[in-house]
Amino acid sequence: MDELAASLTPALSALRAFAASGQSMTRAAHELGVSQSSISRRLAGLERTLNAALVIQSGREVRLTSVGRRLAQDVAQPLADLDRAVRTAADEGDSETGRVRFGFPLTMGSGLIPELVAAFHHRHPRVRLELKQAPGDELADDLAAGALDLAVTIPPAAGFRHRIVSSQSIVVALPERHRLAGSAGVALADLADETFIANPDSYDLRRSTERWCRAAGFVPAVGIEITEFATIRELVERGLGVALLPPTPEPVAGVVEVPVTSARLYREAAVVWPTTVTTPVVEKFADFLIGAVEW
Repeated sequence: MDELAASLTPALSALRAFAASGQSMTRAAHELGVSQSSISRRLAGLERTLNAALVIQSGREVRLTSVGRRLAQDVAQPLADLDRAVRTAADEGDSETGRVRFGFPLTMGSGLIPELVAAFHHRHPRVRLELKQAPGDELADDLAAGALDLAVTIPPAAGFRHRIVSSQSIVVALPERHRLAGSAGVALADLADETFIANPDSYDLRRSTERWCRAAGFVPAVGIEITEFATIRELVERGLGVALLPPTPEPVAGVVEVPVTSARLYREAAVVWPTTVTTPVVEKFADFLIGAVEW
């Protein structure tokens, strides 16, 4: 069976790429650097070997069967481990070359992460960094599928090896003319009648905001949803609502940040590895992120 599994690696890679590409032959072929006909032949050969229907063709559309989806999911992690093991052997311990596929949250798209990426690139220009910004759930899925070598997630993605690098306090962002703007601190219950500006409900901070407010005895009325913290602050400045956010490094004109006194609100950020199988260059980048002075 081990020999069979090894012989099927190219076909299984085609299946994984087809599933990961949203069931697109074109994108799967591009990822593997082969022709679309090669992807089709590999899938057909895999079906014959396993005597199982993995794809269904309807007109010009090709999609996975339930068996194909399950197999693609099951082999994603082993194939990713194999890829990393081969790259580790090929690198022969060289941490100055190679590739790091790194993911981080959309909410960290400005400020610290770009600064750290730039600093690492200047020190190690031969390392190729492939970056992806996405919501935390998508980053976790990519880690599980082997599409990322490393990520920063908030909170730490469950089920993966991780290292916590920061614990961010959460403050209330208010328009400077708000009735509570001059307060030394705000209890969450004082915001029960306010309109909130928040991330979409797929974001951890949105889910945390709702959990914290429910614990304070109310459901937050979210009037505006937006992904970027900078845009949230601009909308707060215009008096469209209040928000629970990590404190900004620099003051924003027209926005006052007030501590929450009724509870300790915080969220943890972590560097996350998808597996214990890694490469020297990935470990170098991870060490660089962990060793950053400020988070």
